[in-house]
Amino acid sequence: MEGTVVAVVVVVGVLLLVLKAGMRVVNQVERGVVFRWGKALPSHRQPGITFLIPFADRMRKVNVQIVTMPVPTQEGITRDNVSVKVDAVVYFRVTDPVRAAIEVQDYVFAVGQVAQSSLRSIIGKSDLDDLLSDRERLHEGLALMIDSPAAGWGVHIDRVEIKDVQLPESLKRSMSRQAEAERERRARVITADGEFQAAQQLANASRIMSDTPEAMQLRLLQTVVEVAAEKNSTLVMPFPVELLRYFDRAAKKLDGDHGVPRQAEDRRPSAPAPAQEGEGRP
Repeated sequence: MEGTVVAVVVVVGVLLLVLKAGMRVVNQVERGVVFRWGKALPSHRQPGITFLIPFADRMRKVNVQIVTMPVPTQEGITRDNVSVKVDAVVYFRVTDPVRAAIEVQDYVFAVGQVAQSSLRSIIGKSDLDDLLSDRERLHEGLALMIDSPAAGWGVHIDRVEIKDVQLPESLKRSMSRQAEAERERRARVITADGEFQAAQQLANASRIMSDTPEAMQLRLLQTVVEVAAEKNSTLVMPFPVELLRYFDRAAKKLDGDHGVPRQAEDRRPSAPAPAQEGEGRP
């Protein structure tokens, strides 16, 4: 009886040891790839507690989070023969843990090497203007170049971005002079356009004032008010021309009214002169 109890205890203890030896915990951000007798199983283990066969199974954990990997600065010559230095950053993640574990020894290092070679290639195929202004198209092309070999490793390239483009100092000075000349040209064009519009408005205003003398008088009064606001001791006001014209017309009218009676009086026959006493008598 005692031997049976001891045997049961021993069996239970061995089972607990086996269970403990074969129990593994997979984190939420990981997936487990199990190798049984050196051969990878087709399916990976999900997060949580999983059990392995002791001495037969071996599990390798693969991180499935997005990896941010900076690409070192690469120096190259663009298609228009400009020497530049460009660096970038790659965002990728593992989509197939089994292939990432068995197809490539170190998928992070492999993606980094492909990114460097692809970046040098994209520099040689692009112009300087594309590197500076059309980066979205370059990002898409660079992501396709890196994703092509990475797809066979169970890795997906989320995106690739060019961080900085370093230009030679001589080219920076040339571009600065060019930009300054362009700004001066735009400023002159804007100034000339403003003067042209102002001249047009002044011409329109002069035509309106010439057709409407009252508008000229109102403008004169407004100018007087503006000048009077200044701290001047003397204010010289021009005599209105319209008032002079009014006086001229009034004078001519008066001259015309007085001239008619004078002419009638001149045309009236004169009375005969009285005869003297001594004349006409015998």
